[in-house]
Parts: sequence; structure tokens; C-alpha cells
Amino acid sequence: MQNNGKNSPNESGRFLHDLWYNYRPEIQFFLIISAIVALSMYYSHYIPEAVFDNTITPILIAATVITTLVGAWLMFCHHDGMRARKLFGCSLLVWGMIDLVYLIGWAVAPKQVMDMGATQLTHYELLLGNLLGWSMLLYPTEMLRPGWLTWKTGIGQLLPLFVLLGLDYFIPLDLSPIIACYPYVLLILLFTHMRAYKIWCEENYSTLDKIDVGWLIRYCCILLLVGVNYVFICYSQSPTRGFTQQWLVVFMMAYCIEQILFRKDPWGNVASSVEQSEEQSVGETIQPDRVKEAISAPSGSQRTEHLLQWMRTEKPYLNPDFQLMDLNEVLPMNRTYLSRFLRDEFGCTFYQFVNKYRIDEAKRLMTEQPELKIADVAAQSGFSSQNVFTNIFTREIGMGPREWSRKNHPA
Repeated sequence: MQNNGKNSPNESGRFLHDLWYNYRPEIQFFLIISAIVALSMYYSHYIPEAVFDNTITPILIAATVITTLVGAWLMFCHHDGMRARKLFGCSLLVWGMIDLVYLIGWAVAPKQVMDMGATQLTHYELLLGNLLGWSMLLYPTEMLRPGWLTWKTGIGQLLPLFVLLGLDYFIPLDLSPIIACYPYVLLILLFTHMRAYKIWCEENYSTLDKIDVGWLIRYCCILLLVGVNYVFICYSQSPTRGFTQQWLVVFMMAYCIEQILFRKDPWGNVASSVEQSEEQSVGETIQPDRVKEAISAPSGSQRTEHLLQWMRTEKPYLNPDFQLMDLNEVLPMNRTYLSRFLRDEFGCTFYQFVNKYRIDEAKRLMTEQPELKIADVAAQSGFSSQNVFTNIFTREIGMGPREWSRKNHPA
């Protein structure tokens, strides 16, 4: 029992260490945005309410309308067959149209635009806030679980919301705090699927650039800040704190549009491999033109050595686009069996397996050619970029490549 007590701090420290190195960019992003939001909330109450209502709010709402409608147009024009982009375009369109109606109403009959000093959220505010929050979760849901989101599942997600609204209307208890937090329940459920998505990507790709789960975490962090900020200003007595919410929404829309337009579709890139895997798993066969090769191929430890020999001689890991199904060239197995083979024989995913070779190659280059720049080492080792190389090297070795090079080659 004493040993367990002594080890618990180490285990806790290890968890924090792994959390930091696995999600350092996401943690830094969240902390920076949170600090900016906190400062904005603090100083915004110095804004005169007349200036806020008559000038700042119309400008920021107009910026939201322009950003969302232009973003929706871009998503629909450049969806490249990605259902996730289409769904995000629909979310932008809904958000933009709601703000456009709000802006037109203000132009026709100028009045106080945002009354955020209420002590209790109205049913209209609760419903609208929840629907907007739910709509913004369509994109990450589709990215994590493609095809799962249908009319039936969408209604199923919203049904508890309408039940709570009905109860809040008919019973004397105030359920508005619970209803306001309902999107966070959906967000938490979404986070439970991120680990499975990350593992799936690591089992199929050697480079996670533009498909990494980190982007989805940043996306959800922004949504979380927008939601928490909205609830806070609704219960505060300073309407001008809505300034923070308005610029934060514009930032969220612009940032997400730019990021999503350059996201890859990991599922589409391996769709044919997945279909082939499913067909072969049912029949427990391989492609007819590979039967003879499969029969003569080595098995067990010989198959492992066959793969290692191929990795050493052909060095396929130097190609940044190296994928799991490329192993089919030397091991005639479908996607499911290849992934299982790597886990059974090496205890790691395809991503981890390949990057071990890339790190060893980078070490060799830095040892034999210490004059090489880090960017050149990354490119010649098979990494997609210097940033990716630095992050992976630091996480696996415990220090950056420059520090490692200095320690192993002191001047």
C-alpha cells in the first residue's frame, strides 16, 4: 500500500506530462484565448452603453453576417464531396440569416440591441442558444463519426431539449440553468469519440497533418468559450459585456472557415481500403491476383523480418504520404489484418511504427551531417513539415532536435 501511495504522484505527473506533450498546441491555444476573453470581459464594462448599442453592436453583428454568409458560400462551392463541409456551411447559413434578420430589425426600428442584464433567460433565448450551439456541433460530429448524423439521430439529440423546455414552462421550478448547459452535454459526448478517431487515424496514416484530432479539440474549445461567455453575460448586470461575445463569434467563424477549408478528409482517402477490408474480412480471403503471393509469403516471425527488411532496404517511410495500405505491397493482407499485425508484433499503431523509423533517420542525418538545417532534416526524414518533426521528436525523445543535436555534437 505504501508503494502505491509513493507511485501515485509519479503517475499523476506522468499523466500531466503526456497531456502536455500530446496536446501542447491545443492547451496553449485555449489558455491564450481564455486570457484574452477574460481581459475583454473585464474592460468592456467601461464602454458607454449608448456607444455599444448604437455603434459597436451593429458593426460586429454586420461583421458576423458577412463572415457567416461568405463562409457558407465557400463551404458549398468547395465542399469537395465532404459532407462535413456541407453541414458546416448549413450551420453558417443559419447563424448568418438569424443575425441578418436581427440587424434588419435594428435598422428599421433602432433600439437597445442587446439586453443582457436579465436575471433569467427567456425560453426564446434558451431555444435559440441551444439550436445554434447544436448546429455548430454538426461539423465535428460528422468528422468523428461520418454518416452517423441523420435526421433521426439529430432529432434524438434535440428531443431532451424540447422536453426540458416544456417542463420549464409548465412547472414552477426554474430549469433555465440546466437547459443552458445542454449543449455542453453534447460536447462532452463528442469528446468521448475523439480518442477512437485519433487511434483510427494513427492506424491508417503516417502523417496526421490536417487530419489530427488537435484541430477538433481547438474547434470545441472555441465553442465552449462562446457558450460559457454567453451564459455569463446573460446573468451579469453589464450589457456591454456582450462586446466580448460578439467579437468572439466573429473570430470563431473566421478562424473555423479558414481551418476547415484546408482540412483533409481522412475517411475518403481510405474509403476503398475500408470497403476492401470489409469484403475480405467476411470472406477471409485476399485479392485473387495476390493469392499465390500470399501462399508463398513468410508467416509469423518470418513475416515480421520480411517487413523489417523491406523497411530497411526500400525506406518507404521517407515518403510523407506513406499509408497503411502501402504495406500491402510486401504483406498481402487487408487493412484490418495489417493494423492487427502491427499491434500484435510491435505493440504500436502504424503511425507510431513509421515515425520510429523517421526519428532514427533524423538522428542519423544530424549525426552524419550536423550542418544540416532542422527543416532539411525534417524533409529528408519523411516528415511533412518542420513543426510536425519538432513536435514528434520532442514527444518521443524528451527534448527538441536542436537540443539533441547540441548534446550529441557539442561545439
